[in-house]
Amino acid sequence: MSSNNDLQQSEPVTMEPLQDSKHTTPTLLDALLPIIALVIMLTAAVYLFSSDSSYGANQIALIMAGCIGLLIGWKNGYSWAEMEQGIVRSIGVATGAILILFTVGSLIGSWILAGTVPTMIYYGMLVLNPEYFYAACCLLCAVVAISIGSSWTVAGTLGIALVGVASAMGLSVEITAGAIISGAYFGDKMSPMSDTTNLAPAVAGTDIFSHIRHMVWTTVPSIIIAMICFLLLGFNNQAVIDNNNFEQTLSLIQTQFNPGVHLLLPLLVVFILAWKKIPAFPTVIIGTIAGAICAVLFQFDNVVNFAGDDSLSPVVALVKGVWVAMFNGYTASTGDEVLDNLLSRGGMSSMINTVWLILCAMTFGGIMEVTGLLKRILQSVLGLVKSSGSLIITTLASCIGANLITADQFIAIVLPGRMLKVEYTKRGLAPVNLSRALEDSATITSPLIPWNTCGAYMASTLGVATVAYLPYAFFNLVCPLISAAYAKYDFKVERLPQAEVPQTEQAVA
Repeated sequence: MSSNNDLQQSEPVTMEPLQDSKHTTPTLLDALLPIIALVIMLTAAVYLFSSDSSYGANQIALIMAGCIGLLIGWKNGYSWAEMEQGIVRSIGVATGAILILFTVGSLIGSWILAGTVPTMIYYGMLVLNPEYFYAACCLLCAVVAISIGSSWTVAGTLGIALVGVASAMGLSVEITAGAIISGAYFGDKMSPMSDTTNLAPAVAGTDIFSHIRHMVWTTVPSIIIAMICFLLLGFNNQAVIDNNNFEQTLSLIQTQFNPGVHLLLPLLVVFILAWKKIPAFPTVIIGTIAGAICAVLFQFDNVVNFAGDDSLSPVVALVKGVWVAMFNGYTASTGDEVLDNLLSRGGMSSMINTVWLILCAMTFGGIMEVTGLLKRILQSVLGLVKSSGSLIITTLASCIGANLITADQFIAIVLPGRMLKVEYTKRGLAPVNLSRALEDSATITSPLIPWNTCGAYMASTLGVATVAYLPYAFFNLVCPLISAAYAKYDFKVERLPQAEVPQTEQAVA
């Protein structure tokens, strides 16, 4: 499950543009106009609103660009009913993401109330050395993601705590988020339990273990480079830990939550369920309930006080306190401003803006797909292919472009994969080349796009803007470049046996 691979139980339905006498085939200019408009409006949003652009400005840009796509679709003979159906189906693909986002919000609130997150922060502050912190975050997240196959689960559990530790120790939360995402996506990508790691070879026509073996050549060098970068950042870290503040933070967590191993039970429950391949939605709900139970059992006074109503009986106050934490998050009142800001998080309500962004992005993507504009762009890109190496590089670029346009990594894997699969066979390239290219681009770059379901999830869960952690997500940045370099220099590009190459196309290969 890579990022929003946690979201779907099966391959998403992709919308083929209608091809009959009622519809005019879009021109390349038709296809590019909404993209150009979107780029201009997103640039203006960043210029005018800076880091706050994701709180409404980007949404307006996506909707207005989508309206341009609607006008072009209408010009080409598409009815509103047809385009509306495409929008609805596109949003349907993101329904799983929206459900996960809301439940993760509840999980964060209940886990802070239960002392689970404070306990992880407490122990992390005790054992993690600032010089090795970023590299340790990357490695820890990679190991856990390999074992459970889910980058979303890793970010929503360990990631939250590690960002908290970084903040409490005066380290960069942006670099920490980049390390978490780098490790989580490496582990997710290499895990046979990941949805995208299963989807990519299925689309390409190969088996999962051949796919994973072929990915080793790009992912292992990428994670090594990322680890070196995190080590260098750690060694050159200029932050000086104030021992007094450090001890005060530990003392406040100790006093407020009485941290202990028993408070990590909700974390254990989630990891076991993920390892057992229980779907993400019920896994997160069960984890939230486990947090609520721990809160009632081990944080009785905190829960009653959090309810904030002395007129209620203790039992009713317990119910209210847990309820509020789940829908509106936890509000800390330790007396320390930094710690209060760190622990005042969570709740379903905290995810509303992210859901708004996803809905607008999926609306734009649905319009681009159902009107055939996305397919027209991909066909034009395919026309630039002159060699086997350029085909792989084109695949990488197409998947990244699909991620930008459709805002969903599943569509970014399936649509280019299906369109380009025949071309790989024509050129005598083994299907593992296609499956690796799909993962090295669609899966890896999805958390780097603010309006993509993955980028929106990571930003909301970790509390760090996508554009802020993007420069430090070294693994995600390096992996597509290494894959492109391999293609250019024909390194580790596997060929089909001569007998399997279509006779009329062998000269092309």
